[in-house]
Amino acid sequence: MDFQLSDDQRALRAGVRELLAGRFGRDRMRAALDEGTGVDRALWRELGEAGFFALRLPEAEGGVGLGLPESVLLFEEVGRSLLPGPLIATHLAAGPVKGAAQGGTVVAVLDPGQPVAHLGEADALLVLGPGYGPRASAASVDVTRVRGDATPVRSIDPFTPLWRAGDPEETGERLPGGGRLRDEGALLAAAEQLGSAARTTEMAVQHAGEREQFGSPIGSFQAVKHLCAGMLVRAELARCAVYAAAVTADPVEIAGAKLLADDAAVRNARDCLQVHGGMGFTWEADVHLHLKRAWLRSGQWLTAAAAEEVLAGDLC
Repeated sequence: MDFQLSDDQRALRAGVRELLAGRFGRDRMRAALDEGTGVDRALWRELGEAGFFALRLPEAEGGVGLGLPESVLLFEEVGRSLLPGPLIATHLAAGPVKGAAQGGTVVAVLDPGQPVAHLGEADALLVLGPGYGPRASAASVDVTRVRGDATPVRSIDPFTPLWRAGDPEETGERLPGGGRLRDEGALLAAAEQLGSAARTTEMAVQHAGEREQFGSPIGSFQAVKHLCAGMLVRAELARCAVYAAAVTADPVEIAGAKLLADDAAVRNARDCLQVHGGMGFTWEADVHLHLKRAWLRSGQWLTAAAAEEVLAGDLC
């Protein structure tokens, strides 16, 4: 089996990277951070027009007709760019929720026991049932009723507002494949973590080559070389796991991929901060934004404890 990307997949990834760089490059990202803005509706619609949300819908239904591996490539680029918003939920709800495929509807996700990200900006809400596997359910509910009973909570990620909501009353259609939606959401979250891990590796290597101490680039020092090498290894191990899980769509492999990607994203951001030294702790550096997003994303869709339960259950 050939796991190399095809020319079409490379072109897809390059196109998304170019789109995000042009519409949410560093200057726009920092401006959004300073302004405290969340979902960019104009960009959301532009992503919809580009087929981002309808990527896996059949062409007969107005979609692009591609598969889960291509979705992983898209969300890997999202992780690199730190683009905020409930993109995974909107992508998964593109079929059943009206307007989601075109980018006209922002869909947030409610996972029992977890805060809801971007609830205040959402037009619809995807509610995941408890548990994992094929028996898990999902439903679409009236977001206004949930919002009325929700309270904002402090978020570690300045781009991701969080709300604490109770169990909603189901007023919408119950969606098929709740377990599949949860698994796919976990895989796409792992893809975002992979993109972040790869980006912080690049940031560390670039800084190590430019920053000089004692007349030499700090990248020539063995301790810094080891940090950067470890970051690359973690990112590539996560890449192999995420890409393989995208091909098989096996829940156990998805759980393993999420664990590896979470670890790579968090530890690489920490090591990137270490390579940057004192300036890595400043607000002006982007390292802390990747670290905070990685911490937050580690608890979304599939936590480490839940992933470990899935892997342990497969050993029985």
